[in-house]
Amino acid sequence: MMEKEAKIYVAGHRGMVGSAIVRALESQGYHNILTKSHQELNLCRQQDVEDFFAAEKPDYCFLAAAKVGGIVANSEALADFMYDNMILEMNVIHSAWQNNCKKLLFLGSSCIYPRMAPQPMPESCLLTSELEKTNEAYALAKISGLKYCEFLNRQYGTDYITAMPTNLYGPNDNYHPTHSHVLPALIRRFHEAKEAGLSEVTCWGTGAPLREFLYVDDLADACVFLMNNYSGDETVNVGTGKELSIRELTELTAKVIGYTGTINWDTSKPDGTPRKLLDVSKLEHLGWKYQTELEDGIRLTYEDFLHNPMRAER
Repeated sequence: MMEKEAKIYVAGHRGMVGSAIVRALESQGYHNILTKSHQELNLCRQQDVEDFFAAEKPDYCFLAAAKVGGIVANSEALADFMYDNMILEMNVIHSAWQNNCKKLLFLGSSCIYPRMAPQPMPESCLLTSELEKTNEAYALAKISGLKYCEFLNRQYGTDYITAMPTNLYGPNDNYHPTHSHVLPALIRRFHEAKEAGLSEVTCWGTGAPLREFLYVDDLADACVFLMNNYSGDETVNVGTGKELSIRELTELTAKVIGYTGTINWDTSKPDGTPRKLLDVSKLEHLGWKYQTELEDGIRLTYEDFLHNPMRAER
């Protein structure tokens, strides 16, 4: 268990996941939380990261910093996604080990599982077949971070764990029209269509792929739970165990926002992986289950969009 007075470093605290982890820690009585903005500490600079860890000596570390994006962003910047993610995670994990950080939680992504993995996807299917090409660079970087934690545990006896979240959404998300993930992109698209009085909206693909979505504050709660209750080399899936089609998600988002026009589908655009559902039985057996249902979460996220103009403009 993390001691209440322990020094806890949250890498990526300004992002959607990192900010949610800070909220979760504070709500559970942890207040010695260490954060640094990108301007204060560039995690891609090895010497800067080593100096930071040597000076601060955090007891625990949540590694939520990452370069993230949707299908378009990933396909346009393959090299950037691989380099930035691999460098920053290696710098942080290695420096944590060098400075005797008691425990580290590394956040992966469900995209690291094979494109045609068994459904729902168990943790054991990692590296059993080919990855999805549209986010291969990001997936390879995340797999490297996960494996580095595992190998440190095996070689040096560290207690570094990995959580594997499903598709995330919630406050502090990126609502960029082309570089965001599907749900925040839909929120922005339907909001702008409603404001402009548009009679129809066009969405990408066929709407057929199935996806699972987890509210980010539920993930943060799970991360604190795992830090206090789990040790092991194998990752732990974090999700709801429920899925719906992109078409159903689109219709639900339009309903929450109040857009009543026609929804068209541009089938010339890529769908991505046909299905991505996590097997969350391992986490449930440990004693954790999600709390926020999707419609409630979309409503909360839309409120964030409306009241965070800087986020809406990105």
